[in-house]
Amino acid sequence: MMSWEENYQKWASKNDLPTDLQADMERMANDDGAKEDAFYTPLSFGTAGMRGILGAGINRMNIYTVRQATEGLARLMDSLNDPQIKQRGVVVSYDSRHYSPEFAAEAGRVLGAHGIKAYIFEALRPTPELSFAVRHLHTYAGIMITASHNPKDYNGYKIYGEDGGQMPPKESDIITDSIRQADMFEVPVGEIAELKAAGLYEIVGTDIDNAYLAEVKTVSVDQNLIDTVGKNMKLVYSPLHGTGALIAGQALRNAGFEDVLIVPEQAEPNGDFPTVALPNPEDPKALAMGIELAKKEGADVAIAVDPDADRMGIAVRQPSGEFVLLTGNQIGAVLMNYLLTAKKAAGTLPANGVLVKSIVSSEFAADIAKDFGVETINVLTGFKYIAEQIQNYEDTGAHTFLFGFEESYGYLVKPFARDKDSIQATVLMAEVAAYYKSLGKTVYDGVQELFEKYGYFVENTKSLTFAGVDGQDKIAALIAKFRANTPKEFGGNNVVKVEDFANSTEVDVATGQITKIELPTAEVLKYWLADGSWVAVRPSGTEPKIKFYVGTKGATADQADANLAAIKATIDTYLD
Repeated sequence: MMSWEENYQKWASKNDLPTDLQADMERMANDDGAKEDAFYTPLSFGTAGMRGILGAGINRMNIYTVRQATEGLARLMDSLNDPQIKQRGVVVSYDSRHYSPEFAAEAGRVLGAHGIKAYIFEALRPTPELSFAVRHLHTYAGIMITASHNPKDYNGYKIYGEDGGQMPPKESDIITDSIRQADMFEVPVGEIAELKAAGLYEIVGTDIDNAYLAEVKTVSVDQNLIDTVGKNMKLVYSPLHGTGALIAGQALRNAGFEDVLIVPEQAEPNGDFPTVALPNPEDPKALAMGIELAKKEGADVAIAVDPDADRMGIAVRQPSGEFVLLTGNQIGAVLMNYLLTAKKAAGTLPANGVLVKSIVSSEFAADIAKDFGVETINVLTGFKYIAEQIQNYEDTGAHTFLFGFEESYGYLVKPFARDKDSIQATVLMAEVAAYYKSLGKTVYDGVQELFEKYGYFVENTKSLTFAGVDGQDKIAALIAKFRANTPKEFGGNNVVKVEDFANSTEVDVATGQITKIELPTAEVLKYWLADGSWVAVRPSGTEPKIKFYVGTKGATADQADANLAAIKATIDTYLD
């Protein structure tokens, strides 16, 4: 393995670097710390793809790391020895971040050099539409250029499999091996004009938009409700300078919501995200402009999505007139409750319906589902695992998929896409708002009613970032510390069960009985407490972070908050 100095010199010796990368090399010329960080290791490529800071270096997002990643996919397709797979090709989309169009084009050039057909979107499109496009065009794979909700200095690259979900681990591992074998400066690329002439580089857009929007229209459950109440209900929506405005506004109008107000300062795509420090709908600051517009216009909800429009957040009006953000788990619960309520009233609730959620998401929605006789299936974090369950149900008929979600603001209603879909979630949330409005209530009132019926669920996620050369070692050491020394309690509440998803074991603390976990392995530890609360420890799959998730509930909001505070305090002592 080459040292960072050798990697840097290899780049420094190239005299044909693009202007922006050459300028970046010059900026770090006298900064060994910056050079080491940019060149000490290749940008990590996991099952969710790669994500990193834009710039020069093997640990950065640039045209060479994009070419290298695409070369890995192309070599996998070459190895299958099937001309039809190459002709089916790969569809490529991108968001509003800096260099996203260029990276999409570079991916197409690499694919074309291997004789693989590339469908390139004419302009930026949401991640869920890319997932849909893979299925609609029957391509072998899809590529999405996006860094999701990261700051403006980032971009990323995700690969999707032929089911529209993110590439399965087996194929992803083959791609990763191929990436490491490819010299990023030697990856072959075709000329776009020549590839177009050969039928290997096709621009797509409106036809896929129309097909996707036709499917989104089926997400609505009670059209009469929308026609009578939703039609004149004010909705505030923000794409946070990303892809959402291109599709979501039309999707809402198609559903019958005619009074949609898009936050004007955040409507246009802009990779600088000039009105927000972080384009993340989990962040209250990201919804500040939407909330102000909602107050001014008398709207009850303000919705925002991240730049690639796969995550959705919402702020709802309280009786005081002020707005409060719902958590990802609360959004999942209120959407699930409405879906089941509306389907039951319409007589369309299937007997074998199922909710699919991640292991670090709240039990709130699961308790609601149980009340309706609907089973909940827990899967590992990552929407590809929800997609796998959907495919399994379609193959076996064991269940009818009703809803899938992750606490990180990702939701899926209908499986014509196989990833988080904020467009679907936005349309359904608008219908939820209309439902409560028809009852003389707001979404906030609806959440409070659910708390009173099922208990006050509260959750929290704490992230620790370990960037730099030794970041991954620190994360691994922290996980090892928890695994070697099982905590006895959190917040004075005894640990009664420990799930170790890396070892596929569930241990009953009192009896020592070990049960096998029937899920793929993952570096996750989850501790269940005597009162039903839980704590999970998990490294991020795409960022140098380790995350601590807490879920608890109480008979009152104060009790739930006190439980949460006590558990968080214990976590802090372990970290110290």
